[in-house]
Amino acid sequence: QVQLVESGGGLVQAGGSLRLSCAASGRTFSIASMGWFRQTPGKEREFVAGITWSGTATAYTGSVKGRFTISRDNAKNTVYLQMNSLKPEDTADYVCAANRLWSGLSVAKQYDYWGQGTQVTVSS
Repeated sequence: QVQLVESGGGLVQAGGSLRLSCAASGRTFSIASMGWFRQTPGKEREFVAGITWSGTATAYTGSVKGRFTISRDNAKNTVYLQMNSLKPEDTADYVCAANRLWSGLSVAKQYDYWGQGTQVTVSS
């Protein structure tokens, strides 16, 4: 199995930046793609960004495109989410997920492993 640990969340002002990290351990050889989802109380889980482990493909939800960038460091088995120009509506619990398949980056049900989440709060 795979274990995922997120870090980097915190409180920032609108317009600021934050970088989230997700470190994978265990049977990391089984990971084909990874993604970030966010959850807000009273709102359904939302796909944020995804990347194939090879780095050949990325995907973003429309609301973050141009502001967020997902990347990975294969040597560290870590995926990052660089968040710039943060808005109050970006406030959420950000969760990292890993998929054994190369497709379905934006589909939560396609992911096999999930982290514990890291809270991001953007003040106005």
